[in-house]
Amino acid sequence: MMRPTFVEVDLDAIRDNVSKLKPADAELMLVVKANAYGHGDAPVARAALEAGATRLGVALVEEGLALRAAGIATPVLVLSEIPPGAEAPALEAELTPTLYSLDGLERLAAAGAGSAAVHVKVDTGMHRVGLHPPDATVGFLRRVLEAGLFVSGLWTHFARAEEDEPTTKEQLRRFLEVVDEVRAAGIDPGTLHSANSAATILYPETHLDMVRVGIAAYGIPPGPGVGEDLGLRPALSWRSAVSLMRRLSAGEAISYGHRYRLESDSNVATVPVGYADGYPRALSSRADVLIGGRRHRVAGNVTMDQLLVDCGEHAVASGDEVVLLGRQGHQEVSARELADLLDTIPYEVVSTIGARVPRVHVG
Repeated sequence: MMRPTFVEVDLDAIRDNVSKLKPADAELMLVVKANAYGHGDAPVARAALEAGATRLGVALVEEGLALRAAGIATPVLVLSEIPPGAEAPALEAELTPTLYSLDGLERLAAAGAGSAAVHVKVDTGMHRVGLHPPDATVGFLRRVLEAGLFVSGLWTHFARAEEDEPTTKEQLRRFLEVVDEVRAAGIDPGTLHSANSAATILYPETHLDMVRVGIAAYGIPPGPGVGEDLGLRPALSWRSAVSLMRRLSAGEAISYGHRYRLESDSNVATVPVGYADGYPRALSSRADVLIGGRRHRVAGNVTMDQLLVDCGEHAVASGDEVVLLGRQGHQEVSARELADLLDTIPYEVVSTIGARVPRVHVG
């Protein structure tokens, strides 16, 4: 690394989280889309498989191909339909397609899928993708079988599992009703799965044959307080170091726009990380970082490659560690804390850390 800004990922935390989340009577699929939510897909996938995961989930064909290029042969489910033109490389890499439209089915069959195994997704209330209305499932599955494909899974996705029990249970009821109709028609639906991270933690009845775990495996609660009794450990920390320290006088204004003015003489640290790395400009003068085990405020506008920190009277020197996200001593800046400042969710905080920030995997 040419600069001291990097993400450290604790693979032991990934293993521990996966082992705690895996039901005794169901498989666990780890969702590693978006570079494993910013954690680094292949190393995280390997750690999860060592801890008991048996399948992986991705959003894009490219993500599945990257896992194959890294030597990972585990079953990989593409969670949305494969886009036009990507069918052949996906099938060649033995990725498992998701289907929910006649167009997607016809394209897959035309690509020479042969007897490839597919999972079919049912829309029970998320209304993003999936077969809708759900009662069209039996007819669609017949078309899949007529095309010579093999149905190896049937699944749905919950819209509000982290915050709404009635909605989640109603979606589950609709899905199980579809499953009953499929079986009554003499069709084997294969592996049944519905539970995301929140449902895996909160609703054992949603586990079925397999759970699909994402954010919780990375040690981040899928909602406030969800799973806090499990002892999940955040796997990711984002670190840098002070590149320059200077003493500035009270009244001096700093960074672009001079929107932050020092109230007293202060030690001001420059840190080589900015919004081009995925540290949001919206955190300007709002977020804290950790230096020397203390919280210090990001001072003024975050710039493309650097930010400034008001350290007050505390002694700071070039080379001192800076924690942007994670723990230092007894202090912690969590993904939830930053998400609350940004009026977003922790998923976005970790998954948007830029590709130019190296990932260092330990454990």
